[in-house]
Amino acid sequence: MLGYYAALEKAERIAALRAPVSESDIKTLHGLVMAEGRSKVKATPYRDGQNTIRDGRSRRIVYMPPEASDVPPLMKAMVSWLASSEADSLPCPLRAAIAHYQFATIHPYYDGNGRTARLLTTLILHVGGYDLKGLYSLEEYYARDLGAYYEALTIGPSHNYYQDRAGADITGWVEYFCEGVADSFESVRRRAQEAAGIGARDHSSAMRRLDPRQRRALELFRESDTITSGHVEVLLGISQRASRNLLSAWVRDGFVVVANPARKTRKYGLSSEFALLLE
Repeated sequence: MLGYYAALEKAERIAALRAPVSESDIKTLHGLVMAEGRSKVKATPYRDGQNTIRDGRSRRIVYMPPEASDVPPLMKAMVSWLASSEADSLPCPLRAAIAHYQFATIHPYYDGNGRTARLLTTLILHVGGYDLKGLYSLEEYYARDLGAYYEALTIGPSHNYYQDRAGADITGWVEYFCEGVADSFESVRRRAQEAAGIGARDHSSAMRRLDPRQRRALELFRESDTITSGHVEVLLGISQRASRNLLSAWVRDGFVVVANPARKTRKYGLSSEFALLLE
């Protein structure tokens, strides 16, 4: 979980550059996903052998990705397409949907392909202006029904990549993906209308300064004026030590303040600047 949030923060920083997505970006995101919070992270190379996706219960093969020797040229072609005029002529959500499917189909790593595919689409959407200041997450849409997510990705007449899996009609997947974008944006619109209805002020400039973990932590402060490292530990799924270090960093950044300095019962409150976000 900690690695995923680090990768999500990295994706937002890459998106801010408004540059074409590169293979190096993808490898770095995957490295962060698999790092599990380690401080030193390297961009990960593609797999060097064959992998298979099996049914968790029956163990039967449900998908056979391309051979390892074909992965580098396939990934290069995907990234080149993303930077092409053909891709640029498509609405951003369609580009993201196609890239998600193609990445999952190539399956360039032994593990972490799904998380990296979803980060890649988040990056593409953010670069294309579909970021809404980080107020939405497609992960929530997928999590509601993971079966539907995997079913939408399972396309084609065969489980074998070389038997027309890559050339399959992906209309169903694109529709599912775009419905997710629409659903997530509708949720943001509804929340904005509710806020406007009670006279809430626009705090988007402060929200833009928060990283994904800080935005999640705001939910804790909706329930209580103060939080502990234990709350953050549970919320983000990280270790006690990592939680304490993170809170120390948040104090330095001005996101939170120490409300109770006692070592064993230390509590943190939201700084006055960001407390306005909860009004």
